Amino acid sequence: MKIVIIGAGPAGLSCAHHYLKNNKKDEVILLEESDCVGGISKTISYHENKMDLGGHRFFTKNQEVLKLWFDILPLQGKPAFDDKLLGSKKNYDGVLDPEKIDEVMLVRNRVSRIYYQKKLFDYPVNFTFHTIRKMGLITTIKCGFSYLKALLFKKKEKNLEDFYINRFGKQLYEMFFKGYTAKLWGRTPSEIDSSWGSQRVKGISIRKVLLDYYKRLFHVKNKNREVSLTDYFYYPKYGPGEFYEEMAKRIIKMGGTILLQSKVTKIKRDSNHIKEVVYLNQNKRHTLSCDVLVSSMPMKDLLEIMNQVPKEVLQVAKNLPYRDFITIGVLVDHLDIKNDRNNNTIHHNISDNWIYIQDTTVKVGRIQIFNNWSPYLVKDPIHTIWIGMEYFCNEGDSFWNLEDYQLKKIASEELEKIDFFHGKVMNMKVIRVKKAYPAYYDSYHNISMVKEFIEGISNLYCIGRNGTHSYNNMDHSILSGMIASHLIQTHSHDLSKLWNVNVDKTYQEEK
Repeated sequence: MKIVIIGAGPAGLSCAHHYLKNNKKDEVILLEESDCVGGISKTISYHENKMDLGGHRFFTKNQEVLKLWFDILPLQGKPAFDDKLLGSKKNYDGVLDPEKIDEVMLVRNRVSRIYYQKKLFDYPVNFTFHTIRKMGLITTIKCGFSYLKALLFKKKEKNLEDFYINRFGKQLYEMFFKGYTAKLWGRTPSEIDSSWGSQRVKGISIRKVLLDYYKRLFHVKNKNREVSLTDYFYYPKYGPGEFYEEMAKRIIKMGGTILLQSKVTKIKRDSNHIKEVVYLNQNKRHTLSCDVLVSSMPMKDLLEIMNQVPKEVLQVAKNLPYRDFITIGVLVDHLDIKNDRNNNTIHHNISDNWIYIQDTTVKVGRIQIFNNWSPYLVKDPIHTIWIGMEYFCNEGDSFWNLEDYQLKKIASEELEKIDFFHGKVMNMKVIRVKKAYPAYYDSYHNISMVKEFIEGISNLYCIGRNGTHSYNNMDHSILSGMIASHLIQTHSHDLSKLWNVNVDKTYQEEK
C-alpha cells in the first residue's frame, strides 16, 4: 500500500514510525509544508541559543508513548550540567551521561507559577502557608467562602467560566484564571465551551490540590495523582525538536520518505475514497496517488482543498476557530524578579519553567525560562538568561502584523512594567506560529457535522491537535498517530478512537 501522511509533526511522525516498524514493505510518504520536522514542537536555534515554542513537557501515563520516547532518546543516568554544579540529587534510571552524549532524555524539575499583583503564586493554586501569606488573610478567607459556595451551589457547566467556578470558586477564578484565559483565546471564558476545561484542567480542583499537598507533606503515597500536579518531567537535551529529528532519521532508515517544503494544495476524492494528493515543492506541482491518507493538517484547511464537500459542512469547517501566537526570545544577563523559592539555579534567578502572566495591564501571556528547561538550550547558562515571551493573537490581526522591531520594543517595555527586567537587552528573536491552538467557540459547536463527513471517507484518518481540532497535549498527538497506524494495519475505520483521545475528564491514558 501507499500511505500518504500530511504533516511531519508529533502525530504524523509517530504514525509513520509506528506503521513502518511493522510494515516495511509498504510505502510511507510524509508531506511537510515547512523546512523542518516537529510542527509546533520543533526547536528554533538563534545565535547558539535554542527556543522551545510553547514549552513541551515530556510526561505521560501511557506506557507505549513513554517507551517510544526512551527508545529514541534514552534516559540520563548521570547529572546534567546544572545538576552537577548544584549537587542536585535525582533518581536517574538511565545510564547515559548528558555531558558526553547528545541523544539523551533529561529529568527536569517542574516549576510553574502565576504572576498576579507583582507576586508569584504556585500553579496549580494551593492553600499553603506560603500562598496565604502572599494573598493576605482577608483575601484568603474570601477565597475559602467563595469555594464553599461553589461546592454547595454547583453551576450547570454551560461554558468554561462555569467549569472554573465549580472547581475553584468565583474569587480564585477571577484572580488566577479569568484574565489569562481571555488573553489566550481573545474571548471571555463565558464564551468558550466547557469541554476545553475537561481536556486541559481535567480532574484538578482545590480539593484535589489540597489533598495532594498534604499527602506529600506527610509522605503518603498518592497513586492517582493528577498529571498536572507532577513535580518532574522528561525533556530532550536540546529541546523537543531533537526528539522529532531523531524520529525522522529512523523513519527514513526504515524506508519512509519525508518531503519538506511540500505544501498540499488539493485533495481529490472519488465518492467516499481519496484518490490523489496534489502538493507544491519548489514551485513545482506534483501529484501522489494514495491508498490511505492520514491528515494532521487543520480540519479547516483539509476540507477547503477537498472536492465535493457539501456546502453546510464546508461552512462549519471554514469557521472553525484557531488561536495563533508570537514568541519573542529575549537574552538578558539577569532577572530582577525575586527568587522566593528554595530551588537553587546556576544563574541565581528563579527556577520556573514558565510563568503565567495574570496581569491585564500587559499583553504578554506567558514567559518561559529556557535555562530551566535544559541548560543546553543556552550558550552561556550561567551568565545569561534566555527567556521566551508568548503573545496570543490571530493571524492577520493588528498585533500579528506589527514589524519585528515594534514587537521587540513592546516585549522590552513589558518586561520592565512587570519588574522582570530593567536594563539593556542583549539579543531578541521573533517567531510567529500559525494555528497553534484549536479553539472551542464559534462553529466548534457543530464540529460533529464535519467529523461525520470525514467518517464517510473510507481511507481518510485525521490525527493530532489540528487534525482532530482538539487542544491535545503532545503525548496525545503521538498516541493519535499510533492509533491511526493500528487502525490502518487492522483495516479498521473506527475514527471514534481518534476523536476520543484525551476526552475523558480524568485523563484517558491509564498507567
